[in-house]
Amino acid sequence: MQVNKKNETTVVYIVEFPIFEKNTMDSPIYIGLMSGTSVDGLDVCAARFAGKNYEILAAESIPYPAELHEKLLNAHTLSALELAQLHVDFGVYCGRKVKDFVKRHSIRADYVASHGQTVFHTPQTGLTLQIGSGAHIASECGIPTICDFRTLDVAMGGQGAPLVPIGDELLFSDYDYCLNIGGFANVSTNVDGKRIAWDICPSNIVLNSFAQKLGYEFDKDGQLGRKGTINEQILQKLNSLSYYAASAPKSLGREWVEQEIQPIFSQEDSLYDCLATYYEHCAMQIGKSLQGKNTKTLCTGGGVRNTFLMDKIAYYAESELIIPHEQVIDFKEALIFAYLGYLRVEEKPNCLATVTGARRDVCGGIVWNV
Repeated sequence: MQVNKKNETTVVYIVEFPIFEKNTMDSPIYIGLMSGTSVDGLDVCAARFAGKNYEILAAESIPYPAELHEKLLNAHTLSALELAQLHVDFGVYCGRKVKDFVKRHSIRADYVASHGQTVFHTPQTGLTLQIGSGAHIASECGIPTICDFRTLDVAMGGQGAPLVPIGDELLFSDYDYCLNIGGFANVSTNVDGKRIAWDICPSNIVLNSFAQKLGYEFDKDGQLGRKGTINEQILQKLNSLSYYAASAPKSLGREWVEQEIQPIFSQEDSLYDCLATYYEHCAMQIGKSLQGKNTKTLCTGGGVRNTFLMDKIAYYAESELIIPHEQVIDFKEALIFAYLGYLRVEEKPNCLATVTGARRDVCGGIVWNV
């Protein structure tokens, strides 16, 4: 589709992703589990890897039951005992879903690699916490499980995030930028032979919160945001936040949204105007990160399905925006977590110091064998 840009027209392509060379049938099968800050559900992706090639065998997204969704969404408010129990319960849940998944798709998996659900992420204090007990996942599904990919990098002085860029570097190197729009928007790119990445801004975590106040789970295609008017004063305050002037490596968490974003809006503001204003802010920040008229950006994550948001990003971005096959849009992060597990088993670095700012590359992840 064509989108009017400031001075020219850009095109957002809907393309079929190329068929990748398949690996040998005896390659180990890894199952990646991803649960993002939007708490939409558990993404499950089974894949094989051989060098820079991969093959997705099966993938699906499993919505959370209402009670579990509520607990995960509010995990940061729980007592220490309640949080510890949720860590176990979520691990049991994930393990059972993996067991069902492999049975349903007739897959004999060798490893599970789980991101977990992030509850706290303040790397400046040395803290990052993803719940979903790897021991209980392994016990429930009977498959060796790798989890806790971030902690070693944080202990090494890094941000512990983002973790996906090593997959961008090795599996999606044909693109100048790899953009993912989920709860937060993040991007990775190669500069002078080194992969760098950063969280650009909060995205669905804020947009969904406004939509939910209006009685919707999320704002489909920006239908609610289209009804609002941009508040220029609020937009200026958002764009002036000091985070945006900081250099990479840098990462964001729910805590930053609560401390920096939420106080800018008041209860008197129209929710439609809040949405319209935040769409503009999000698009401006993302667009500013995607520069270069002869560059290509691979766009993935749930936010890519929001045509209103993508139109706005295209207005501000110079880079050509490429929207791939649906399987890659929805499951790229789960695929790359499976790849992080593959790298962990191969004892190769799976977290890049150039991305996180750690003292050196690390091979992170705790392995629970059964």
